[in-house]
Amino acid sequence: MYDDLTLENFMAGLKKRNPNEPEFHQAVHEVAESVIPFILENPRYQQAGIIERMTEPDRTIIFRVVWEDDEGNIRVNRGFRVQFNNAIGPYKGGLRFHPSVNLSILKFLGFEQTFKNSLTTLPMGAGKGGADFNPRGKSDREVMRFCQSFMTELVHHIGPNTDVPAGDIGVGAREISYMFGQYKRLAHEFTGVLTGKALEFGGSLIRTEATGYGNAYFMEEMLKHHGDSTKGKTCVVSGSGNVATYCVQKITQLGGKVVTMSDSDGFIHDADGIDEEKLAWIIDLKTKRRGRIAEYAEKYGCDYHEGKRPWGVPCDLAYPCATQNELDGDDARALVANGCKAVSEGANMPTTLEGVEVLLENKLLYGPGKAANAGGVAVSGLEMTQNSIRMAWTSAELEQKLCDIMVNIHAQCAKHGYQDGYTNYVRGANIAGFIKVADAMLAYGVI
Repeated sequence: MYDDLTLENFMAGLKKRNPNEPEFHQAVHEVAESVIPFILENPRYQQAGIIERMTEPDRTIIFRVVWEDDEGNIRVNRGFRVQFNNAIGPYKGGLRFHPSVNLSILKFLGFEQTFKNSLTTLPMGAGKGGADFNPRGKSDREVMRFCQSFMTELVHHIGPNTDVPAGDIGVGAREISYMFGQYKRLAHEFTGVLTGKALEFGGSLIRTEATGYGNAYFMEEMLKHHGDSTKGKTCVVSGSGNVATYCVQKITQLGGKVVTMSDSDGFIHDADGIDEEKLAWIIDLKTKRRGRIAEYAEKYGCDYHEGKRPWGVPCDLAYPCATQNELDGDDARALVANGCKAVSEGANMPTTLEGVEVLLENKLLYGPGKAANAGGVAVSGLEMTQNSIRMAWTSAELEQKLCDIMVNIHAQCAKHGYQDGYTNYVRGANIAGFIKVADAMLAYGVI
């Protein structure tokens, strides 16, 4: 615990304890910058060492995953589960299968999840996990064998009242289904231990759409709070996965015009706008044909920019929905120069620290991911509730609940983020998320 608590000495200590974890350092720095001044104004949190305790995971589990490919070769990957904080509920957070997965990325995601889950007001703690396995290019049978091997170890650490994983990058309905089947086989019970399940065995309607819809709703709330709306605005969106596609769908329904989408190879710029018909074609391209976004440009005769990101396209609103650190300082300056009014993050930590500074310095409305993309985990929480009470809500009921949750998240952020005539949503989200978890930790005593 630091008697002289400053951002500099706190971060120095954190980096010393967690070397070579740049993503985790970035995530903690972004939160600590807002929260440490608040802690100094409320010394009970400093006396109890809350920020030090909150940045140390409850436990980190690392394990070997051995599986056999279709040629009979034995393959070895590394599996992880970081159980970060269960002060307000069971650990909750996704599993990511991607070659980039390492401890730093999972700790950053788990730490962010602590605040995101707190903001939803649902009783969910925070965790994150996954493996350095790439499902891309693998057969269904190979993915099944990997998922079964992964769950054979993970089963010892999860449960409906202990830790409830979900999907993330590389983990969709197929992977969740294989893992749930193996969990059921090993645990000899049918419980809601995973979310993102198929409807046939306990999944929730609109889960696929939830993160993208929630992001669009959060942007609409920021604009509404400042006397504006999405209607008539030109919007740039990055990504072409679930988050991006359903964010585009909801933006369109709210009256905005989306002119870009992207994948890891580049982005398309359709000045006429990506309407519902074009979006349906993209969803088919990405979910069934596993194609690349460049094919859209060929079909619809629009511009394709290989190896580039869309932040230089003039717009009113921007929605980074692809991956972490995709929007840097230069990108942020380009958005400002082109007249962008607001940014709402659909991905986790897609804006670098420099990019965030540029957006805040120029007084853009900026919705950080822990608030703006909380719709996905919110509907995961609603799936847990439906599993617990053995019933299901309709799409309309769930979308209304999702909308209400995003409105409430915005209200919390606005309440704690208003300062000197400007609403700093980063500060608001960090402080609002911190208070609920910190107060629970205080109530438990020194544990």
